[in-house]
Amino acid sequence: MARIEKDSLGSKKLPDDVYYGIQTLRAVENFPVSGIKEQPIFIRAYFLLKKAAALANMELSVLDGERGSAIVKVINEALSDSNFDKFEGQFIVDVFQAGAGTSFNMNVNEVIANMSLELLGREKGDYDFLSPNDHVNMGQSTNDTFSTATHIAVIFASEPLLNSLNELAESFKQKGMEFLDIPKVGRTHLMDAIPLRLGDEFLAYSWAIKKAVRRIEQRRDDLLEVAIGSTATGTGANAHPMFRKRVIDHLVTITGLSLKPAEDSFETLQSRALLGSFSSSLKELALELIRISNDLRLLASGPTSGIAEIELPAIQPGSSIMPGKVNPVMAECLNMVCFQVLGNDTAISMAVQSGQLELNVMTPIMTYNLLESIRILTNFLPVFQQKCVDGIVANREKILSYLDINPLLATLLSPKIGYLKASEIAKEAQERQVSVKELVLEKGILSEKEADDLFDINKISKSLYRK
Repeated sequence: MARIEKDSLGSKKLPDDVYYGIQTLRAVENFPVSGIKEQPIFIRAYFLLKKAAALANMELSVLDGERGSAIVKVINEALSDSNFDKFEGQFIVDVFQAGAGTSFNMNVNEVIANMSLELLGREKGDYDFLSPNDHVNMGQSTNDTFSTATHIAVIFASEPLLNSLNELAESFKQKGMEFLDIPKVGRTHLMDAIPLRLGDEFLAYSWAIKKAVRRIEQRRDDLLEVAIGSTATGTGANAHPMFRKRVIDHLVTITGLSLKPAEDSFETLQSRALLGSFSSSLKELALELIRISNDLRLLASGPTSGIAEIELPAIQPGSSIMPGKVNPVMAECLNMVCFQVLGNDTAISMAVQSGQLELNVMTPIMTYNLLESIRILTNFLPVFQQKCVDGIVANREKILSYLDINPLLATLLSPKIGYLKASEIAKEAQERQVSVKELVLEKGILSEKEADDLFDINKISKSLYRK
């Protein structure tokens, strides 16, 4: 069975059992790009927005109760966990699509319209009675709905990510506390430096993640400002004067988010700086995670010819040819995840600067890349925490062996004998492969009691700044 639908460009035949309509079909034919469809969280955010719009329009008496109530009812049914899977397959527009997201907005409008028609006992495609444009999209434009739904989806999606990050930070903190009694050689420029504690390194990783969380939270909160009510160019044309306030009031109730209208309706359509800023916070997080991952790989390198100060959990064989080889696979995977986040941010940055005049039409690629970055980080970080960080073990014997012959302990002599003489001691200790302490005792620079006190590893490694 098939039905015929018409739009401003002509007619097309659609299977009678589908809820999408002619404009969705045109988009599928025009944009066979990636085969990737919008994420369920974005579809849900769009449905919530359409529900709020229908409620607002009914309150303002511009949408009659029969049509409006049907729209609200089918959205409620579709959003229930038992029904959502049934309708998810109706959203078939590629994430690479027409500018601004018109294709996906119409996909949503058509699905809701045809579901409502079916509920009212009418034929799908009977748009003279209930129209995707005139009723479901009443008082709206793709320009303000797509970006508003994006903001809502990103805010919702960020919560599990922030939870995972807080747990990862806590895991690094616990390791830091566990390792606080282990003094070790510090390294700057990848060269030996003043000692610290292994715990200091891990506590620093925890703080870096906590700071990244704060930046993400700040930029997430900026997304509470939404464009809905601006319609096509920021004028609010075709929307009731009170629509913006009413629809946002309903969105606040429905979502539980403290959403607020854009400070300037024209700027909010021209600029996508808020999305770019949120993406930057994910980029900053990715850069920190890459740095930490690389540190873990370096500290675990070996086991016989690397640093080998820590051991990462062995979770799978590391080579198809070398028996017994184990690689830092979790850290490697985290790097690749973060590289993808950086690539996504580059695409988003290009899209943000591509706005022209009254509208940035590149929002679809921003939405896809933002939600994808959040998704892959959220999926992998808990696994990285459980299968890597939680199981890290310190190689105390190796750590202390490096510390005993560290020539940079001569730094502690500088206040007593001066920088140049301390440099000579460091150089000689390195050439003779003896400890600095042995050398200063041999040369009579310090008494044994003075040397024991100055080179007490516990005193050296107890940071003045870490309580």
